[in-house]
Amino acid sequence: MTSVLSLKDARLALEGNAGRVEILHGITLDVQKGETLGLVGPSGSGKSSLLMLMGGLERATGGTISALGQDLSNMDEDALARFRRDHMGVVFQSFHLIPTMTALENVATPLELAGQADAFDRARAELDAVGLSDRADHFPRQMSGGEQQRVALARAVAPRPDILLADEPTGNLDATNGQAIMDLLFQLRDRHAATLVLVTHSNTLAQRCDRVVRLRDGHVDTHEAAA
Repeated sequence: MTSVLSLKDARLALEGNAGRVEILHGITLDVQKGETLGLVGPSGSGKSSLLMLMGGLERATGGTISALGQDLSNMDEDALARFRRDHMGVVFQSFHLIPTMTALENVATPLELAGQADAFDRARAELDAVGLSDRADHFPRQMSGGEQQRVALARAVAPRPDILLADEPTGNLDATNGQAIMDLLFQLRDRHAATLVLVTHSNTLAQRCDRVVRLRDGHVDTHEAAA
């Protein structure tokens, strides 16, 4: 199989008020094409930080990180932004929708930035795929949390990314909406044949992954095939 994400001795340290804080300690990890990988562990174990390294949203302070054969460690911010635009979709726990844009405009934005002539047609198709065609002209403040997360999912997959990264995608939702988002996440992964890496505290969501990596104190604690 082909690795689409590869980390070799990846480290992350941040400067805080109390001095330098070591977040990740020498993570070596490969994610294969088409794989679904769950990152789990207690709060503060480094799960979200690891996901941010994979997406080039945090810069490693040691080791190397490559995605689709490209070394993210050596890219400047502009190159990283272009790489994410062309190859990655990211879903956050807190949605990060643009409040002054409608659902349709939010989903169309990455497509417009990529120069897609059919940006709004594709955005409408993705909203339809997440069951929100009737909410296309609504603003985020007019939608529930579950609806906003569905818009965020549609926006992430609209550019048809090779890699989909999700950071606690059900964390701000009740059980019913959380289950719906889990189902949609995997449906969209299958529809777009994307590699999916997700951070979650949900054992139910983690067990739907092909493989689970458990972190503890910034180290990989265990690798396990999901049941």
